[in-house]
Amino acid sequence: MSEEKITYEDVKRYEFLFTKIPSFALGTMIRRNTNVVKKFESIVVSKLGSLNEVQQKQLNIILNSDTEELQEIMKEAYEKSGKKQYKQLSEPKAKEFIESNLSELKKYL
Repeated sequence: MSEEKITYEDVKRYEFLFTKIPSFALGTMIRRNTNVVKKFESIVVSKLGSLNEVQQKQLNIILNSDTEELQEIMKEAYEKSGKKQYKQLSEPKAKEFIESNLSELKKYL
């Protein structure tokens, strides 16, 4: 677990990314434990190369955070925003999906 933490305010800045995918599609990806990072590898790699210093720091915090901690932030984001995608990511069944995608992301760093 990291000393620094991601907050709801950090997540809120990137809400457009979380809600870009319809909730029904995200639900399917979670159920199938889809490797989204691998599926969109070229986009992920190009975006990783263009992160600024603050974004790199936040990404490192996320990659070094416990999944439960990240899911608590998703739960808070759902409670504050009502966005179903946050709720889906906060549920226990999404844990493996989150962990496998973060693990895959680490391979590119």
